Amino acid sequence: MPDRSRKRPRDINQLAAQLVNEGTDPDSVPDPGAGKDPAAVALGRKGGRIGGRIRAANMTPEARSESARKAAEARWAASRRSREGI
Repeated sequence: MPDRSRKRPRDINQLAAQLVNEGTDPDSVPDPGAGKDPAAVALGRKGGRIGGRIRAANMTPEARSESARKAAEARWAASRRSREGI
């Protein structure tokens, strides 16, 4: 992701040269995992993988039905909004 605080050159030729250099420089491609703690990533992944299953097991059948109904309503509402162009 580009650094938004960096100023771009006003001269069109300098700007073009900078854009070409940024686009073709293999070192300028950011590492998506940079700056993340591997232990925290693993822990978050572990919790995310089992979270829904355990949550559903702890819910009563009525609560699961209510949750599913609300989710379906949200999906249909989103579909309606996209069709209406809102």
